[in-house]
Amino acid sequence: MRQYEVMLILPPDVEDPTVQGVLDKIAQILGDNGEVGEVTRWGRRRLAHVIERQSEGYYLIVNFKSDPDLIVEMNRILHLADDVLRFKVVNKAA
Repeated sequence: MRQYEVMLILPPDVEDPTVQGVLDKIAQILGDNGEVGEVTRWGRRRLAHVIERQSEGYYLIVNFKSDPDLIVEMNRILHLADDVLRFKVVNKAA
């Protein structure tokens, strides 16, 4: 398994149940072939440029371990998620 980090930008007016739903979605994708590590909530921040008519967003960073083949599925599901404005998955290879 490899170490990864995903940074998510959610709408600025997001509530805790929605954030927990996104985290549950990530855990569901990983299933038995991965594990969620540290979750960092940066909170509401100003965006560098407007995304979907939003000038602010709620930032969330999730560290996890996974097999490389699950990253494709995670990209697909997060791309289709209505609660996620933007996301980026990064391999944390040393």
